[in-house]
Amino acid sequence: MPAAVETMFYVRETPWHGLGIRVEEALTSADALVAAGLDWQVNQTPIYTSDGRTIPNYKANVRDSDSRVLGVVTDRYKVVQNSTAFEFTDALLGEGVTFATAGALQDGRRVWVLAKLPEKYIIGGEAIEPFLVFSNSHDGSAAIKVSMTPIRVVCQNTLNLALSNARRTWSAKHTGSIQTRMHEARETLGLAHLYMENLGKEIDRLGRIKLSDSKVMEFINELIPLSDDATAIQRKNVEQQRDDIKIRYFEAPDLKVLSKNGFRFVNAVSDFATHAKPLRETAAYKDNLFMKVLDGHPIIDKAYAMVKAA
Repeated sequence: MPAAVETMFYVRETPWHGLGIRVEEALTSADALVAAGLDWQVNQTPIYTSDGRTIPNYKANVRDSDSRVLGVVTDRYKVVQNSTAFEFTDALLGEGVTFATAGALQDGRRVWVLAKLPEKYIIGGEAIEPFLVFSNSHDGSAAIKVSMTPIRVVCQNTLNLALSNARRTWSAKHTGSIQTRMHEARETLGLAHLYMENLGKEIDRLGRIKLSDSKVMEFINELIPLSDDATAIQRKNVEQQRDDIKIRYFEAPDLKVLSKNGFRFVNAVSDFATHAKPLRETAAYKDNLFMKVLDGHPIIDKAYAMVKAA
């Protein structure tokens, strides 16, 4: 196994490491937005052709702080300002929720606030911390969303599994009276708690699915497939990624204490998805990784589905 891959599992970084500004001490969403540099407005302006004619039915979303065009949208698109989008989190703070980080992705086109729920969950004898990610886009690509992101504390692996009996991501309305926002906050917390309860049951179930070493190898090969016409470089890259997951499953200190079961395998894949350096690291690598925290990571969901079907 390549030596460079072997040490990867010792590196433990939260999936949003290096992004945004830590705002844990902020008392309100307004404070959090200022600390994270999100205290700007989006204005809509007409779009013109090169000869000065107005282009009908379309407008540009422009950030007032630097006149950056964040997106071109139709007339039906309604801007939801950062302050409005995250205002209802103040109601959540009354329930014991605290901010962890906040920031912008894709040059301001997508903004987010990460909040930590106060509950402490012990699942399968391990501490799992529940986080909520609130995100909004200014380019028309996505609605306001709330996403559950549970973190396995010992290694900071994400466990945002696509459960069939509880939603991990849902839309949230952030307008209306304070009474409306309080109702939505309680509903949001209710959905979050439901997800965590069902996640606990599913983790217990995964822990009862015993896996032989040969089955684990079969799963890894299926997760990271190698085509028959692969080039030498492609073959090398696939083998490196397969070796990386093998090391995490068989040798990572926090996983060696677990039985060889489905939960251990899903964790190894999550560890790979959350912490492994890409074969080619681009400038947008961390942004893309965080986007997968928001939207769910396909390889983790695939590993989860494979184990359930075993």
